[in-house]
Amino acid sequence: MPERIAEYPIMPQFTDRWSPRAFAPKPMEKEQLLSLFEAARWAPSASNIQPWRFAYALNGDAHWQDFFATLIPFNQSWASNASALVFITSDTLMGRGDDLKPSHSHSFDTGAAWMALALQASSMGLIVHGMLGVDMDAARALLKLSDRYRIEAAVAIGYQGEKSSLPDGLQERESPSDRRPVSESIFHGPANI
Repeated sequence: MPERIAEYPIMPQFTDRWSPRAFAPKPMEKEQLLSLFEAARWAPSASNIQPWRFAYALNGDAHWQDFFATLIPFNQSWASNASALVFITSDTLMGRGDDLKPSHSHSFDTGAAWMALALQASSMGLIVHGMLGVDMDAARALLKLSDRYRIEAAVAIGYQGEKSSLPDGLQERESPSDRRPVSESIFHGPANI
């Protein structure tokens, strides 16, 4: 497996974490999943609104098949062995009672919670793979979400499996991806993009 090399000094948790698709068919204890949600709980958010919400199913439980059915066929081709499927949603409104207004940072804050969850999973020897390949209308109906909530992503969580368990076209892609150089993502002064 190729080694990921940072251009500048960072904690190894950032380069060690990646998004495999090969899951081992191994059950996960609910308490392990709750530890991931606990890590997400402590993510920063504007005005401490904490707009993130998580809906989950464990492989083999009463909700698994319904959650799994909302994934597009490509994602179903590799996610069937995951131990858990999680839908990450965010509250698009902020305030209390009748004093609600649109939240500008709901997706940003929920992204911070997702990263906390992903890093916690990695520290526990678990793998996570976020995905947007979901029938969003079917997922919204399944989760019984009101209009104020946005589905941000679905996430497969579990244990690293063998690359050979993947369909042929995915086996060659099963390795950590690189990132563009820092210099291509930053601007000193106006971005002018």
